[in-house]
Amino acid sequence: MRTDERLDAVSKVPEVTLLFWAIKIAATTLGETGGDAVSMSLDLGYLLSTAIFAAVFAVAVAAQIRAKAFHPWLYWLTIIATTTVGTTLADFADRSLGIGYTGGSALLLALLLASLVLWYRTTGTIAIDSVSSPRSEAFYWVTIMFSQTLGTALGDWTADTQGLGYTGAMIIFGGLLAVLAALYFWTTISRTALFWAAFVLTRPLGAVVGDFLDKPHEEGGLELSRFVASGALLAFIVICLLVFRQRPARRSH
Repeated sequence: MRTDERLDAVSKVPEVTLLFWAIKIAATTLGETGGDAVSMSLDLGYLLSTAIFAAVFAVAVAAQIRAKAFHPWLYWLTIIATTTVGTTLADFADRSLGIGYTGGSALLLALLLASLVLWYRTTGTIAIDSVSSPRSEAFYWVTIMFSQTLGTALGDWTADTQGLGYTGAMIIFGGLLAVLAALYFWTTISRTALFWAAFVLTRPLGAVVGDFLDKPHEEGGLELSRFVASGALLAFIVICLLVFRQRPARRSH
């Protein structure tokens, strides 16, 4: 077996392509509508909803780490689990505990940066194509968990606290992602740094898109059913996984 084939065999994360980002944004939007559907529409509250999604997240991460190769369905199930628990956890901290969007965003940003620094100091890299051991994968999912939770708080902070509304927030986060794309194509800035910046920013974009879909008209939303919106987003993800083949990330040589 050739060296690159062996690396593909142990790679546990997908290749970063346009398809990856399309599914990622859909998954983060689903996390917002799905999390709100359980905590608000089913009236289970933020704490119980967080406990339910955290259990799903724990099972999914354990299965992902135990897997010997990259499995698209398992990977994206785990991503969806992180974004739903991130939604309810951020809402619980911001609203139930009274930390507020500003305080919650600052705290979660500090935790995210600390996770990245500890990961780098422990393994020597935070590049996703190096995620092939249980230790690096544990850091990967903890970092993603913090980024997903931060995204919810940051999206709410931008749309609500700063008074920009869902449309204004979508324009801001969409514009920032466009800037990162330009930096990727036209500069030599670290691809790893650009990846994590984009990964973090897709979450607040998904959060405000999700709120735009299901919030009442008087709050600037479309007032769609959270269950209908979640079902449509899930169907989109399933179709993408069925139609398009995702390859595991390949290490740089």
